[in-house]
Parts: sequence; C-alpha cells; structure tokens
Amino acid sequence: MRRELVIAAALLAACSGGDDASRQDQVADRGAEVMPFDLEATTHRFEPTDTGLLETVVADDPTDAEQVGLIRQHLAEEADRFVQGDYGDPATIHGQDMPGLSELEAGADDITVTLADLPDGATLTFTTEDPALVDALHRWGEAQVSDHGQHAEG
Repeated sequence: MRRELVIAAALLAACSGGDDASRQDQVADRGAEVMPFDLEATTHRFEPTDTGLLETVVADDPTDAEQVGLIRQHLAEEADRFVQGDYGDPATIHGQDMPGLSELEAGADDITVTLADLPDGATLTFTTEDPALVDALHRWGEAQVSDHGQHAEG
C-alpha cells in the first residue's frame, strides 16, 4: 500500500509539473540549449514600460568579454527573429503556452524591437501602441522572471 502511495504521489508531481524550483531547473536546462551564454554568469532583467518591455541581459562580471559577446550575438539574432514574429526560442525554453506568447507572435507587425549594446551586455526594447500587446509583453516578461528564478530580475 505504501509503495502505491509513493508511486501515485510521484505521478501526481510529474503531471502537475512539480514546484517552481523544478520548473526553473527545467527552464535552465532548455535555456542552455538555446542561449549560448552561461546562465550562471549572466542576469536577465525584464522591465515593463508604458509602451512595452525592456529586456536586458548582462554579464555578472562586466570584464567577461566572452559572455558579453555571446549575449550581444544572441540578442541580435533574437531581435531579427522577433521582428518576423518568430518567438520559437522562448517557446522552446518556456513552453508554447507561455503567457503573452501567442499574442506577440500574431502581433509582431505592430511591435518595434530595438537592439542596443551595453558595456556588459545588450538590451532589447519592445514598443507598441497597441494596449493589448503592451499587456502581452508585460505578461511575457513576468513569465520570464518567474521561470528564470535566480537568473532573472523584474
């Protein structure tokens, strides 16, 4: 009987996706497949704005030229994809049901994505005049912060 309860509890945990820590571990594992920089050596920031979202990725050590270069390369590639409505990388990392994702894919023509280098990384600025897309960007950013745990800030 006890064995059956242990198995049932394990199955329930697996089906429910587990706790936040295990989800964050899964996201980190999938992120390592998509993002070329080291999550342990970098920090993501997602800051909602009145017109969208500011995404910043920086090296924790500003003198780490390798991480800074990888951040800039990745965000430049992502900016090109996002402009085309390709949010495949975030979907791979966070899941296709990620909050805001489907709206961003469908509304890509109404979102401006601007890349800027920083001394320690880079930023992507997402702007739109559509209030529904601003909301989608905010929800998308919040989901990123939640999923990336210690590797992200809101």
